Amino acid sequence: MDNPFKGSDVVSVLDFSRRDLELLFEYADRAQRHAGSKLDALRGKVVALAFFEPSTRTRFSFEVAAKRLGADVISVSGEEATSVAKGESLADTVRMLDAYSDLIVVRHRYEGAAKLAAEIAESPVVNGGDGWQHHPTQAMIDLYTVLKLFGTIDGLNYALLGDLRYGRAIVSFLYGLTRFRPGAVYLVSPEPLRPRREVLAKLGELGFKCEATCSLEPIIGEVDVLYVSRVQKERFPDPAEYERLRGSYVVNLRTLSRAKPGLKVLHPLPRVDEIAHEVDGTPHAAYFYQASLGVPVRMALLSLISGVEI
Repeated sequence: MDNPFKGSDVVSVLDFSRRDLELLFEYADRAQRHAGSKLDALRGKVVALAFFEPSTRTRFSFEVAAKRLGADVISVSGEEATSVAKGESLADTVRMLDAYSDLIVVRHRYEGAAKLAAEIAESPVVNGGDGWQHHPTQAMIDLYTVLKLFGTIDGLNYALLGDLRYGRAIVSFLYGLTRFRPGAVYLVSPEPLRPRREVLAKLGELGFKCEATCSLEPIIGEVDVLYVSRVQKERFPDPAEYERLRGSYVVNLRTLSRAKPGLKVLHPLPRVDEIAHEVDGTPHAAYFYQASLGVPVRMALLSLISGVEI
C-alpha cells in the first residue's frame, strides 16, 4: 500500500486526501491495540518538540506517542528557554533542531511558522499549531473521534460554535470536513468571530457549502456533532473586544435539552466557560474521549511519516 505520509511535512490538513486520512485512521486503530505498550518502531530516532507557545495536550500527547514508539525526545518549551530569547531567529533554531533530530514538531503563535520550518529543515516537520488557521493533527484527531463515535464522518450534521476567526483548531476541523461528505454544516458565531475571508474563499474554491448563523437554538435539534471552541483571548488585538465577546455562548443542560439524544459535543480543550461542567456527566460529552485519542492518532502519524509499521 502506498504511504503518502512517508517523509512528508504536515503543515495543513488540506495537504491530504480522504484516502490519506483513512489510512491514518487505520494506523490509529492499530496504535489503540497497542495502548500502554512500548514499541521499537522508532528506536534510534529522535523527535524534537519545538513548542514556542503554551500547550498541554498537544505537547504531551506527541511526547507520549513518540516514546511509545521507542523514539527519544528533545523538547523546547517557550521562547525563553531557547536562544530565541537572545535574538536568534526561528530559522536558525529550526536549523539547529534539524541537525539534532529526525522529525520536528513545531508550535508557534505566528501564522506560517510551520511552513517556514518545513522549507528550511531537511527532516519532516509537523505543524503542532501555528497562527489562527492550521492545527492539522488536531483536525485529524477530531475527525477520527467522529468516526469512532458514529462509524462514519459522512452524512452527519455539524455545528461549529464559537471563535471561528482566531480558533485554529475549529478552522482546521472545518478544512478536514471538506475531505468528506457531511450533511449540513453550520458556522455559529457572533459577527466579529465569523471565519476570515481567506477561509471562506478556500471553502468556496473547494465547493464546500456551509451556513453561517449567530444562533444555535433554531438548529440544535438537527445537529449530530456540536464542535465548540473557546474565545481565543491570547489572539485578540483588543482586550476590550475579548471581554465583550467571551460569554457569547454557553452550552449547558438547557441548551442540550432540545438536542438529539445522540448528539455529541466536541471541544479541542482547554475550555473556559463555554461548556458548563454539568454537561460532563451527560452522554453528549465526548471531549475527554476526544482528547484521549490524541496519542494513538499521533502515534499513527509519526509511524507513517517515518515509514514504519505498527
